[in-house]
Amino acid sequence: MNEIRTLIWKEVTLEWRQKYALSGMLLYVVSTVFVAYLSFSLRRNQLTPIVWNTLFWIIILFTAVNAIAKSFSQERHGRLMYYYSLCSPQAIIISKIIYNSLIMLALSGIGFAIYSLVMGNPVGDIGLYLISIVLAAIGFASVLTLVAGIASKADNSATLMAVLSFPIILPMLLMTIRLAKNALDGLDWSVSTDEITTLLSIDLIVITLSYLLFPYLWRS
Repeated sequence: MNEIRTLIWKEVTLEWRQKYALSGMLLYVVSTVFVAYLSFSLRRNQLTPIVWNTLFWIIILFTAVNAIAKSFSQERHGRLMYYYSLCSPQAIIISKIIYNSLIMLALSGIGFAIYSLVMGNPVGDIGLYLISIVLAAIGFASVLTLVAGIASKADNSATLMAVLSFPIILPMLLMTIRLAKNALDGLDWSVSTDEITTLLSIDLIVITLSYLLFPYLWRS
């Protein structure tokens, strides 16, 4: 736990020194929402709740990819060797998953607030919708962190990351949209039990696999 706390603090310190990275992610979210607003401002009748929901999750998905793709690619080879001599691989992958999850929760929360303010808010059950955002943020962060670690070992890491993450992200995204649709319609929470359980299971499975498999990748 001490290693994980130290590594998370290291990530926060580096991010604070490179404020342009976090500012760039926030700018991406705000500008994307603003472009969506300009696109639908003249045709409000076409912005149905289904379109509203789908557009929001597309924005969150691409925000996650842009925010987490740099998890390992920004680390220099010498620094990775230094980490290798000091920390366990399990502490490194867990710390990066926790940090990226916090980043995604912050970006998703800010994005949802701005999106609701600009595009309106047709959500019937805000609590259930926020749960879908939390589960999706943790899931996207876990999957993309592990895939970013795998892709960093290749030359064309950006392309490899897109190819590897798509089969895992797609079912998670579909389940998240279904859960968000239930929240949008204001359905009872009992209706969404299967979706919540499935998303929780996927998140736990990905985190467990990262914990078990990352040491083999790290030693390579």
